[in-house]
Amino acid sequence: MRLRCAVLDDFQRVATEIADWSPVADDVDVVSFDTHFGDEDALAAALAGFDIVVTLRERVAFPASLIARLPRLRLIVASGMRNSVIDYAAAEAHGVTVCGTASSSAPPVELTWALILGLARGIVREGNGLREGGPWQQTVGADLHGRRLGLLGLGKIGSRVAGVGLAFGMGVSAWSRNLTRERADEVGVELAPSKEALLRDADFVSVHLALGDRTRGLLGPAELALLKPTAYLINTSRAAIVDQDALLAALHEGRIAGAGVDVFDTEPLPAGHPMRTAPRLLATPHLGYVSQANYATYYGQAVEAIRAHLDGSPVRRLPVTPAPDAQAVPTRSDSAGRA
Repeated sequence: MRLRCAVLDDFQRVATEIADWSPVADDVDVVSFDTHFGDEDALAAALAGFDIVVTLRERVAFPASLIARLPRLRLIVASGMRNSVIDYAAAEAHGVTVCGTASSSAPPVELTWALILGLARGIVREGNGLREGGPWQQTVGADLHGRRLGLLGLGKIGSRVAGVGLAFGMGVSAWSRNLTRERADEVGVELAPSKEALLRDADFVSVHLALGDRTRGLLGPAELALLKPTAYLINTSRAAIVDQDALLAALHEGRIAGAGVDVFDTEPLPAGHPMRTAPRLLATPHLGYVSQANYATYYGQAVEAIRAHLDGSPVRRLPVTPAPDAQAVPTRSDSAGRA
């Protein structure tokens, strides 16, 4: 009997085009879903007839309750090699193998700088004004050269963001609980004496930490109050690292110059969510890892994982022991844990 594979959250409808699925074509029927299933009941109903599920990073949770409702399920392939929203014990108990894929840190680095530059130079406002016949020049851009970039986290992504900041002529400092002076020196940045000092001194603060018990709510009202009124906050890591209500209040009250956000407490973001209309906010719909090269890797290696599973030799099995904070690569809030 042919197996059935569900590809979740294929919003752009590219999963079956961006990779070669012919290695499994004789054995597997592939169905992609371009809409997100918002609750467990809908997800369980949609996946009831599938043996394999391919899911992007941490956008969809697989708790024990869901896995128990999917008796046909035998393989989950999740992009990336870390996933905090799959119950691995439940998967093992129900005979479900979980595999991952490689993932490049380059796309989220590039998006981080797109947000920084977009905020600093008022790109969206000026571009819309030009197209819509608005005033010629409405903003005075914030300079990067000579300003300070503060990084929360200096792992694979944070260190690459630091390199770009240095190339722009910025002073760059970094902090995380596990960050050492040796690591900071290796990257060529300053080690901030404390989180509070980094927040007080930085003109741009960018978050590059994995979500965990020690980083959840790391930036709350007290921390955001330390930022300069001319400072910008960037979060392409996990929504839950930053208190969302406190961030919204700071934006509405003009206590910071602006924020660039790619991760949210609920994804996809509901139509009436306050993040959709907040002032001083440049927001993108969790595009951090969404690039042609990364998707080719994700889906190409998903095919490899399916083929290996069919052949009885699973590859890139999860879970993998997480790295310490200082070396961690942010993976999804999917914000609240999804990428």
